[in-house]
Amino acid sequence: MPTYEEIMLPLLKFIYNGEIHNNKECEKELGNIFGLTEQQLAEKLGSGKRKFYDRLNWSKTYLRKAGLIEDISRGKFKITEEGKQLVDSNPSILDSKYLQKYPSFVEYLEKSKKKIESNSSQIEIKVAPTKINKKTPIEELEDSYQVINDSLKDQLLEKLKQVDCYKFEEIVLDLIIKMGYGGSKEEAKQSLTKKGNDEGIDGIINEDRLGLDRIYVQAKRWKESSVGRPEVQKFAGALDGQGETKGIFITTSKFTDSAIEYTNTLHNKKIILIDGDKLAELMMEFNVGVSVEVIYEIKRIDSDYFLED
Repeated sequence: MPTYEEIMLPLLKFIYNGEIHNNKECEKELGNIFGLTEQQLAEKLGSGKRKFYDRLNWSKTYLRKAGLIEDISRGKFKITEEGKQLVDSNPSILDSKYLQKYPSFVEYLEKSKKKIESNSSQIEIKVAPTKINKKTPIEELEDSYQVINDSLKDQLLEKLKQVDCYKFEEIVLDLIIKMGYGGSKEEAKQSLTKKGNDEGIDGIINEDRLGLDRIYVQAKRWKESSVGRPEVQKFAGALDGQGETKGIFITTSKFTDSAIEYTNTLHNKKIILIDGDKLAELMMEFNVGVSVEVIYEIKRIDSDYFLED
């Protein structure tokens, strides 16, 4: 998929005729130029925005800041005379570095410099004049968000392996309740009993508040490197013994490929395997053992607000 910088020149060439264009037709035409498939055009960022559409918008933003295109109305724009002159000069490449020839773009870069103070350090965020960015600011932000979440997940997994069996039981109970199963915490406690030497819990919980369906749950910290097929088969047998068809097997370790393959071959019952990574992810998603440190809001122009009656 092309970067937002690689989109700039083809976009200017497409709108060179000076007519008013909109995002939809530009997305379609540029998608054809770059040979993108329907799947690639539909590919989304973590925020839910379509990746190619987002990159097209950032291309437009930078070209607008350089004075090469201008907005006409909501979602509609056209090339400027300066934009036409650029195309006529037949540049071999058009990127952020090239755009620094235009004073308005340099001014935009300077205004983009920000300083953020943290508890113990000062971080300067700026668009470097000579740096060629391959990703949009939104993509860079999502990459940073992923790095932070990956680090948090590792820390959670380490904590899960360190807590005693009683705390582990409480964590699993809290997660199950937060996910909407088991009713109240007291009800879940009565349904799930702590096992003996394996430092785990098992039992049957309600899938819904009315108890119309039930789920057999087994959760324990695994001392070995991974949980194999034999253990999962035992769990499946326990489901049969309880007369249940749905089960959740939770561990702080991992499941072997053969264990995972085994659950995929089951026809009369459904077993969900939750390993340490997935357990940590669910804890993050449902705010179990974590707290929100800071929230950043990304805002955009509300074009409808500026429409005249």
